[in-house]
Amino acid sequence: MSTFAPTLHAYEFWLAQYRRVWRGTVISSLLNPVFYLAALGIGLGTLVDRGGTGPGGVPYLDYVAPGLVAAAAMQVAATESSFPVMAAFKWTRQYHAMLATPLRVGDVLAGHALFIATRVVAVSGIYLGVVALFGGIRSPLGVLALPVAVLVGLAFAGPIVTWAARTEANDWFNPLFRFFIVPMFLFSGTFFPVSQLPLLLEWVAYATPLWHGVDLCRQLTLGDVAAGSAVLHVGYLLGWTAAGFALALPAYRRRLIT
Repeated sequence: MSTFAPTLHAYEFWLAQYRRVWRGTVISSLLNPVFYLAALGIGLGTLVDRGGTGPGGVPYLDYVAPGLVAAAAMQVAATESSFPVMAAFKWTRQYHAMLATPLRVGDVLAGHALFIATRVVAVSGIYLGVVALFGGIRSPLGVLALPVAVLVGLAFAGPIVTWAARTEANDWFNPLFRFFIVPMFLFSGTFFPVSQLPLLLEWVAYATPLWHGVDLCRQLTLGDVAAGSAVLHVGYLLGWTAAGFALALPAYRRRLIT
């Protein structure tokens, strides 16, 4: 039997569970990009472009659309990595049920991480498709924004999963979204260049995984890719992903075994 098979069994559980609720998420996944792009890319973009072009010398729709793809990946990953993970530990105890089978802790973590990545792929893919319909992709390289968005999601999922495994208090998740996820959505280059921020906040934005994902997605959809910065962005996102899940595994072991 393949050593990857146990992970797939854990992944299959999350897919089977999602089959019961997918209708409640697919509508928002379809409507959110339409509303955001219509309101910001076309509505606000008409005002921004009235003076010439938007930030970076491109129409505002082309500027904001790839940022929304990366931001959606962050939001989905954060949602799937917080309360559902704590529930599997504390309330529904799905992780404990899995460990009553031949699955190991690493399989449990990897299976759930694979499901989170699947959710990010689905939502980011829909976003990217809507962006294409709105004419916000200028280059064939834009299709590579999808794997970049997945990497953005995993860069957030790893640390949040680790935190969910270490804490008993779900009250911490609301401040996480209110004071970290939402500000990053607003101030990490999605809607305007971070160079417009005060210097300290500009460097804070550069330190966030979202800024790296936004900038790389924008380079790809515009077809203006700088190889050096692209490698830096990918490496930074991979570093967050690797570090996050490396810390998650011992946290899972302490929570599930000891």
